[in-house]
Formats: sequence, C-alpha cells, structure tokens
Amino acid sequence: MSFKKSKSVAAEKTLSPQEEQVKIGEVKKIIGPIVDKFSALCSDASVLRYLRARNYNTKKAAKMLKNTIKWRLEFRPDKIQWNDVAHEAVKGRLYKADYLDKQGRIVFVIRPGIQSTNSSAMQIKYLIYCLENAIWNLSSNHEQMVWLIDFQGWSSSCLSLKVTREAAQVLQAHYPERLGLAIFYNPPKVFESFWTMVKPFLEPKTYRKVIFVYPDNPRSRMVIQEHLDMDKLETYFGGKNTVGFNYEAYAQKMKADDRSMSDVFDSCCSSPGFMNSEIHESVLSGTNDSEDEASSDEAVSPKIPCSQYEPNEVHVHEPKKT
Repeated sequence: MSFKKSKSVAAEKTLSPQEEQVKIGEVKKIIGPIVDKFSALCSDASVLRYLRARNYNTKKAAKMLKNTIKWRLEFRPDKIQWNDVAHEAVKGRLYKADYLDKQGRIVFVIRPGIQSTNSSAMQIKYLIYCLENAIWNLSSNHEQMVWLIDFQGWSSSCLSLKVTREAAQVLQAHYPERLGLAIFYNPPKVFESFWTMVKPFLEPKTYRKVIFVYPDNPRSRMVIQEHLDMDKLETYFGGKNTVGFNYEAYAQKMKADDRSMSDVFDSCCSSPGFMNSEIHESVLSGTNDSEDEASSDEAVSPKIPCSQYEPNEVHVHEPKKT
C-alpha cells in the first residue's frame, strides 16, 4: 500500500463563525425570495455546506444551491418510497448499517460485487433514496456519512463506468459535504485500472476522502479499528458481526422511516406546482452561467453536467502496488 500526497491545489479557506455568517447572508441575498420557499434547503447549515464546497465563493455557492433546488423540483427525490426501490435492496448491495462509526456518523455498506438489477436509472434512484433516508436520520451534530465498500467478488463487469459517473455527479452537485470518509476494503489488483478511469469524474475534495484498506496489512487493519467497532462490524470487513444484512428487517425500518418522513412537510420539497412563474424564473436564473466563471483551480472533468467543488489539501491513500 502506498501513501501519496495529492497534487498541490488551492488551499481551502478557514473562516471564523462570524465571517461564515456574513457569507451565508450574502448567498441568501443572491438567491433572493425563494429562500423563504425552501427553508430547509436554504437553512444556515445547508448554505454553509454549499459555501464550503465552493471555498466560500458566494456567487458559486448560490449558483450551486439554485441548481440543487431546480434538480429537486424536477427529480423529486423526496417522493421516492421504499416500494419504488425495494427490488434494488434485496441482495444487500447497498444498505445503511445498523451501527455508527466511532464519531457517531451513519455508515453505508456497499458491496459492488453483488449484482442487483441491470437498470442504471434504478440503481441511481435507489442510491438517492438511501441518501435522503440517511440525511433524515442524521443527528443534529453530524452532517456527514461514512461509506464502507467491500470488494469481495468484484470484477470490472460488476460496476459500470456510466453508473459510477452519474452517481458522482449527483453526490457532488446536490449532496455537498455529506461524505466524511470512504473506505475501500480489499480492492483487487484489477480495480486500479477502474479507479484510474473513475478519478477524473471525482473532484479532489471527494477522492481525497478515500482510504484503501487491505486485510493482510496490519496498518490497514488499524484504520478499520480506528473508525469502527469490530464487535458490530460485519465479518466480510473483518468484524465479528455474523448476521450481516437482513432484508426483511431492513425493509420494515425503511417503511417506518417513509411514514415518518411523509408526515413532515418540508418546504424544500414543495411540489413543482407550488412555484409560481416568478419564483421559477428566479431558480433558473444563474444556473446556466458561462463556464468561464469557473476558477482555474477547480477540478477539470470531461464535459458532464456536474458542478465542481473547490479542492482542499489533504492526503490520499492510493491502491497498493504489487
């Protein structure tokens, strides 16, 4: 396993709470009257995530947030129900663990070696459903999640580049600052080629949160133990939990969450008909600005419809070399 320092990029800004509050106010002013129509999505905490994703550039943060509002009104992620995506969850390819990491963050378990359906649209829809559910369940003092990815049985045919790219677009454009850590557990040698193809679709701030862990490496095992309770962790990650994923129990939890979520009216999930023409025009304005506005230190990807984060300076743990 090698540990490489990432290419030097623009340093991430650090602001005082007072300075952050000023920036939040500036973003809300740019967005205008729709702030009141989408109170949750335009809350101080939410706006701050978009600001951090854009290195506190208020104009870019406002544009990014407007794009998310537009996307939510068109895609309606809040309307996805368990029964719409349950068939994607049957085999346990992706699920929310029933334990938290040692920092109290929600853990997603992803097992790409397990095949679900062949529909890329349904795979993305299920991913979005899981994200919405996780955000609903986040505690007030934790905004980020941990992704724990098991590569047992994985081959290049298990995961399409198209699905990976679309998933990255959604995550980076509409769920900024939600990923705290991604642990890639025991990826095979062939994954290195796939990772090389995937990295251009990821922003530096995203892929630098990835750690590659190998069970035959003592230093790697320490990473797992540092972040997760081995008594609760599934055996396929080297833990002691032999139960793993139980579809029936998981389905009941998701259905219960669906009922709770449907009982709460969230203004950020207003129906498309709720917006009058003036608000609709306000949402659309500023979402199609020229690409020339992009700063030179942003990650440059192939021409895909995805907003870019500003990078920060951290380390990346690359796949081990053999």
